[in-house]
Amino acid sequence: MVRAHRAAVTVPVLAALMALMALMAGCSSSDGEDEKRLTAQRENYCTQLGAWQSARNAARTDASDSADPSGDDEVGTVARDAFLAMGPLKEESLGQGRTLAEATVAAMSDSDSEAEQRLVEYCGDAGFETLTR
Repeated sequence: MVRAHRAAVTVPVLAALMALMALMAGCSSSDGEDEKRLTAQRENYCTQLGAWQSARNAARTDASDSADPSGDDEVGTVARDAFLAMGPLKEESLGQGRTLAEATVAAMSDSDSEAEQRLVEYCGDAGFETLTR
C-alpha cells in the first residue's frame, strides 16, 4: 500500500516537472528568437548607418571636386533607409536621456557629430563596429 501511494504521488510530481521543463524550454526558445530578431535589427541598422556615413562622406568629397548636386539625392535615399532600419529600435537608450531615434535624427538632420559618435558606439556595443565608419 505504501508503494502504491508513493507511485501515485511520484507520477503527478514527475508530470508537473516535465510540464514545467517544457514550459521553460518554450520560453527560452521564444526568448532566443526574440534575441536573434533584435540582433538582426541592430545589424541592419548599423549597416544602414555605415552606408549613410559612406554616402555622406562621398558627397562631401564630390562637392569639393565639382558642383554636381546628385550626391545629395543619394545621401537622402540612404538616410531614409537608415531611418526605416531604426524604426523597431527607436526607443533604445543611448544614455543621458537620448534614444536611438533622437540621436539618429540629430546626426543625420543636424550634422550633430556627438550624436553620430553615440550611434557608432551603439553599433560597437552591439558587436557591429566594423559596419560604421
